[in-house]
Amino acid sequence: MVPVLTKIPTQQKVVFLTIDDGANKTAQEIALLKSNKIKATLFLAQAFINDNPDFFKGFQTDGSMVEDHSVGHLLNLVQLPYSQQKAEICGMADFEQAHYGRRPVFFRPPGGPYSETMRKAAADCGMKAIIDWEAKANAGGMDYQCGKSLRPGDIVLMHFRPEFAADFQAFLTAQKAAGLDVVLLEDYLKTG
Repeated sequence: MVPVLTKIPTQQKVVFLTIDDGANKTAQEIALLKSNKIKATLFLAQAFINDNPDFFKGFQTDGSMVEDHSVGHLLNLVQLPYSQQKAEICGMADFEQAHYGRRPVFFRPPGGPYSETMRKAAADCGMKAIIDWEAKANAGGMDYQCGKSLRPGDIVLMHFRPEFAADFQAFLTAQKAAGLDVVLLEDYLKTG
């Protein structure tokens, strides 16, 4: 079974930005990350990117990494039998390897819930960890599961949504206020 990470235990002044789904696709999203010199881990679901998977190659060019968020983004994925969970995780890993030239190593369950069955399915698909979060940039603000500010090692969740720019600004404000550097999860965990 793979481990589940909601934050990275570290005293180093680092934070990790992750961006989910892939439904909203604008050049502004790529430009915001690039102009701020930020690399992110993108958890993409095939259901949201099938219309234009090549869009996300622009993020890859700037150093961001593409990871697995399942084929269909089923919010009840955790309740499905092992075979269906495995098909969702492995199917997206195959799709991403074919489109982006690298097999993903991290899986984020749609909505976040996981189980022992999912941990086994993720391992059997070659994942090294399930990645959840403890902080979220959402609706132009920050939500924290622990505390009232970003802490070293926090994994931050964002989404490709119309409010991307406001969410990204909320993240930048919190990151700078906490004095943290944004680093790529794959680089930090040496899995890239």
